[in-house]
Amino acid sequence: MTTLQSPSESARKATKDQHVPASTRGRRWKPQDVDRMLPAWISRLVVIACLGAVLIPVGYMLLLSVTPDSKVALGEVGFTNLAFGNYVTMWAEAPLASGLLNTILIAGTSSLLSVLLGSLAAYPLARWKFRGQKTFLYSLIGTQTVPGTTILLPLFVIFSWIQTVVGIQFIGSYHAIILTYMTFGLPLSTWLMVNYMRTIPRELEEAAFVDGCTRVSALFRVILPLAAPAMVVAFVFAFLVGWNDVLFASVLTRSETHTLAVAVEQFANNAAGTGIPLYGQLMAAGVVSSVPVVLLYLLLQRRMVQGLSAGSMTGV
Repeated sequence: MTTLQSPSESARKATKDQHVPASTRGRRWKPQDVDRMLPAWISRLVVIACLGAVLIPVGYMLLLSVTPDSKVALGEVGFTNLAFGNYVTMWAEAPLASGLLNTILIAGTSSLLSVLLGSLAAYPLARWKFRGQKTFLYSLIGTQTVPGTTILLPLFVIFSWIQTVVGIQFIGSYHAIILTYMTFGLPLSTWLMVNYMRTIPRELEEAAFVDGCTRVSALFRVILPLAAPAMVVAFVFAFLVGWNDVLFASVLTRSETHTLAVAVEQFANNAAGTGIPLYGQLMAAGVVSSVPVVLLYLLLQRRMVQGLSAGSMTGV
């Protein structure tokens, strides 16, 4: 039995078909059709330009890291007289080993705590409606817009007060810098986890309740394992806060707790006072500082893509 279309519906359908290419009429739209919006040579040109913008500076840094300092100072950069000893000398001149261990400890601990607490805070925000919910969620984004320089002095005053009241050395310890990085990582982790948890069907929790799980056990046995991609994304973003920071680490740490970024900064300042700037060794230190983060991205890239794509379609 066929259905008759009204003249208005037929006209709308004919008008719609006029704007659809003949090759795609009569079939459903697919994501691959986006590739046909641009000619193939333009797509390749854009990809090559993006790769060049990323790989050329990285390649130049790698080349400088194996070039003698005197050659770099004279501008004679090339593939002759490569000095791989820059990496050996750099490890001896700069305290990068202790800085690397401190950074992994500080950034890793702050990231894990931010993801754990952010997940616990995101669960009620994603599952229940209450007064002030949107205001709280928007405030999480608002905290990311505050410049770090405006937070440094209040944090220093608070930590000084805690140090005076408790009577222990707080500024310069691991606890102070970890709490500082959590002030940036925790709001971002909570926001990411809220958006992702909203994509998890409630029926899975209800099935867990039928099997005898409590609300807490359902969270840890059902929700958090399914939210692993979002937790990876939140961990990486929170980890980068501690890895790239120089401002807070230079004020809130001492020589025993200096991070890698502070060690590289001090090495650069000391190298600037020498007769010939140690450009090669500085670039070697930059390569060493970049390798752990690159490896982290390569190991977790699949989970990151899943977490970013799944949580990007939900609203507040």
